[in-house]
Amino acid sequence: MLRPGVGLRFGIKSVESAMSDVSSTRLNPFRTAPNLLTLLRICLAPFLVAAILDNHYGLSFVLFVAAGLTDALDGTLARVLKQRSMLGQYLDPVADKLLLSTLFLVLTHEGLIPARVTVMVFGRDVGILVVSAILYAAVGRREFSPSIFGKANTLVQVAAVAAVLLHQLTAAHWVADVRLVALDATMVLTVVSGLHYAWVAGRRVGVVAGNGSGAR
Repeated sequence: MLRPGVGLRFGIKSVESAMSDVSSTRLNPFRTAPNLLTLLRICLAPFLVAAILDNHYGLSFVLFVAAGLTDALDGTLARVLKQRSMLGQYLDPVADKLLLSTLFLVLTHEGLIPARVTVMVFGRDVGILVVSAILYAAVGRREFSPSIFGKANTLVQVAAVAAVLLHQLTAAHWVADVRLVALDATMVLTVVSGLHYAWVAGRRVGVVAGNGSGAR
């Protein structure tokens, strides 16, 4: 039979061990299922590029659909399993931009997407990156929530890439129509979302500047 003091020490060690396990999980967000799916999406990018460059459009379409499924599942799992993390909030949009921007560039290289569309997509992303850096340097803001226009832009970019890849597999008229509409919508929403982001960023800087001048 354990003495009371020994039992107490054993109980304390057990609690400390459990708390250590919880802390370890919290400090290692790479172990969470949503972030693992996001990392998987990033890892799919080189295989997608290789398949397109080798003209294996069937394989590239399947890989792109798989990447889209991981994008849908990681957010769902984060909510269901309550495994939202700061890393995931930053990693998910980075994975989306990395995959889509790379595919736009490669498909333009293959002559499947007009260069003007890709230039606009890259120009917007670089512009947002620069504005984000300026905001962080000026007001220390680290959170940049995507707007409804930004989300719509990402959606039409996904539709455009899917339609372009599918167009290489079938000559169906509806696929050609979806491809054309999605590329046109990408150009429009790229401009609209970029201008909206610049407007929101300008307002935030103005509010901070106004508060700063009023505090003096």
